[in-house]
Amino acid sequence: QVQLAESGGGLVQTGGSLRLSCAASGLTFSSYTMGWFRQAPGKEYEFVGAISWAGMNSLYSDSVKGRFTISGDNAKNTVYLQMNSLKPEDTAVYYCAVDNRSPLPGANPSLYDYWGQGTQVTVSS
Repeated sequence: QVQLAESGGGLVQTGGSLRLSCAASGLTFSSYTMGWFRQAPGKEYEFVGAISWAGMNSLYSDSVKGRFTISGDNAKNTVYLQMNSLKPEDTAVYYCAVDNRSPLPGANPSLYDYWGQGTQVTVSS
């Protein structure tokens, strides 16, 4: 059974940093495409970034490119989202997800089959 558990969210001031973790069980994340999404109140899921480990291809949304970075730790079977230079508009619940079919990272939430429960990130102005 695949399970994803996010952690690391919290309250941070504008310009600050946070690192989110996504611990995976039931699969080896390095064999799949891992994505991060976020959802602000009253809004739809928004793609943040994704990485396909086989070819080390990554994709980031324009809104986070240059500020956010996805990495992973094979030994811990954990994926990270390093978020720097945070802005109030980054406030949302952040989710990690697994696409177990696509060899390249994609931005469409429908590509992803497994999702974590989410972790809240709040950026104060």
